[in-house]
Amino acid sequence: MFVAMVTDPVRFHEGNLWSTPIRDLGLRIEGTRLEPIITEFERELESVAITRLRPRCYLSTEWGVPFETIAIAIPFYLARPDLTALHAERDGYVEGFDRADILRYLRHEMGHVVNYAYKLYDDEEWVKQFGSITQPYSEEYRPEPFSRRYVRHLPGWYAQKHPDEDWAETFAVWMTPALDWKGEYGGWPVASAKLAYCERVMASLAERDPLVTDTELDEDVGEIEYSLDQYYHDPADALGELPPGLDGALRAIFQDLGAGDDTPPVALRPAAELIRRLEPELMGNVFRWTGHFPERTRVLLRYLAERGAQLNQGYAPARETSAVVGLTTLVTGLAMNYVQRGSYLP
Repeated sequence: MFVAMVTDPVRFHEGNLWSTPIRDLGLRIEGTRLEPIITEFERELESVAITRLRPRCYLSTEWGVPFETIAIAIPFYLARPDLTALHAERDGYVEGFDRADILRYLRHEMGHVVNYAYKLYDDEEWVKQFGSITQPYSEEYRPEPFSRRYVRHLPGWYAQKHPDEDWAETFAVWMTPALDWKGEYGGWPVASAKLAYCERVMASLAERDPLVTDTELDEDVGEIEYSLDQYYHDPADALGELPPGLDGALRAIFQDLGAGDDTPPVALRPAAELIRRLEPELMGNVFRWTGHFPERTRVLLRYLAERGAQLNQGYAPARETSAVVGLTTLVTGLAMNYVQRGSYLP
């Protein structure tokens, strides 16, 4: 689950923070919850014999490693609890919501660091295992959920996005402490072969200095001129058209969830309120298991809430579990359609 608790988002909108350039917020890693986590991550590197390569961690707009550098960008909103809460409110999910999740992302980004530092992407066997790094990189990708050709680490079947991400995810699984990857992926020949390759390569690099040591930063937090308001601005039509034609599906969920003929009349709870309440958890979990981006799930859920209100759909309080199951199944099915076909309905 990706949701962070929103403590007091209102003060951003009422004060100067909302319009202040991000560079002027005084954000840094030192003295924040990130500092001990990065220290723990560095100990993990030593435990897998990565001693000649140390990435530079810095704050930026999102997770990433600029190509041909060894600098790991960490989202600036993770440096302060109030900014993390604001991000959860505005985006609906947080990539790095707690210590374990931040470490998960650091291991993934370290895979990119190793790849660029030693130019593994030029290695013939690397290309054979993962593909060419020159393949087009697109934010939109259509994963095959539960494919045994890829490891599972970050949500959304992220290894399937690009060969560079496939390697980074494989490396992260290999690096994860106490994970028995040989046992977990033993029945997955392709994914297991990638992990075995990773283990061989890392053993060969243990005593080698990196070829690339550049730590040039991309959008360092101290240079970001735009404000939080501009950063979170999202045009209403940015995610395309909403999926019409779902009224029948909503009615099918709630038509049998009243109190029943033999029960004294009870006030029905609005379906729209339930959908809005489910939004944070569904955004994260649907992304994890389908690859449907959380921001798209949010648009879908708000559309369903609007239609539920207009159709006056409701349920008896005692039937809430059934309503939750029905809505979760519907949204997951629609998300799978979109991931596989590019549309929610045929």
